[in-house]
Amino acid sequence: MSNRQPLPYKSPWMNEELEMFRKQVRRFVQEEFVPHEARWRQQHRVDADAWTKAGATGILLTDVPEEYGGGGGAFAHECVVMEELARSGVHFGQGVHSIVAHYILDYGSEEQKKSWLPRMAKGELVGAIAMSEPIAGSDLQNIKTTARRDGDHYVINGSKTFITNGWHASLVCLAVKTDVSAGGKGISLVCVETKNLKGYRVGRTLEKVGMHGQDTCELFFDDIPVPASNLLGPAEGKGFYQMMEQLPYERLTVGVGAVAVTEQAVAITTKYCKERMAFGKPLLEFQNTRFKLAECKTEAHIMRVFLDNCIERLMTGDLDTTTAAMSKYWLTDRQCAIIDECVQLHGGYGYMAEYPIARMWTDSRVQRIYAGTNEIMKELIARSL
Repeated sequence: MSNRQPLPYKSPWMNEELEMFRKQVRRFVQEEFVPHEARWRQQHRVDADAWTKAGATGILLTDVPEEYGGGGGAFAHECVVMEELARSGVHFGQGVHSIVAHYILDYGSEEQKKSWLPRMAKGELVGAIAMSEPIAGSDLQNIKTTARRDGDHYVINGSKTFITNGWHASLVCLAVKTDVSAGGKGISLVCVETKNLKGYRVGRTLEKVGMHGQDTCELFFDDIPVPASNLLGPAEGKGFYQMMEQLPYERLTVGVGAVAVTEQAVAITTKYCKERMAFGKPLLEFQNTRFKLAECKTEAHIMRVFLDNCIERLMTGDLDTTTAAMSKYWLTDRQCAIIDECVQLHGGYGYMAEYPIARMWTDSRVQRIYAGTNEIMKELIARSL
């Protein structure tokens, strides 16, 4: 039998240009974000200038065409940014920002694209997508926020909750009912520029179990006037279809973070078990520890291979809704299970907030809830049976 160490796995979508880009992103995150991460967690949001710094460095809207101010790259570039943020433990809402950009890119008019996307790429506009409401989470057809047409404007009333980037958001992609009698067919998407907007209010920053550095807020809309030209798409009533069409992109971004964090958790736990002594020897010398880590490493590798397949399929336009749901459900499920094992292997220190593994544990739990709960993912998968 050979004792040769296995060659490190390399994602098939990675290439030399992406490796160079990864080094650039990693350097930026380590120098500009990580030193402030503890303070950002205390204040429950990143500093406002984090957005413009990220824009100036070129890590925003990396897969948006250059003609609209983006990086002109592929989804692979977005993956690199998301992975580096996830591994560093920094909660910066770049993923949501990119999702909003893709709504505009896919459904916006040329005028809308040229107005909003370049400013988003520079970090001058911060994107948020506002779907969830106090009584409507996964049940998006039940939203109550309304947009009533009044001449060349909509008058919008309602509220949204659990909104990522809510505090800093200056461009909100808002799900509204333009026809309250039409169910899902009455939903439209309207982009709202929030600066100095009368009737718009950001509520409290929500106190979450984890992801403390990520601003998550309530938003309130009281008779706010929005130009009718801010409607996304050719006509009203297209919003539900647009949201369903974009969800595979959103759900795969969740999967990217899940795998990156899981890989980091296994790595730091392995290091801890090599260094931590118990009964006169390193934890790694106990068979239970070795077996648990072997299981975690194997599952993390399977997660990576599945994710890579989904990334390649998304980039070729072949990622279907069912597989995207599978990736979101299974990758986040495994993320939580593996990180829980890693906490156990840390013993009492795994429950201390000063240890990265404890923060990974609390941060990861929401992954099984947002972007559609994992129970909803199973329903979507079941429809394909």
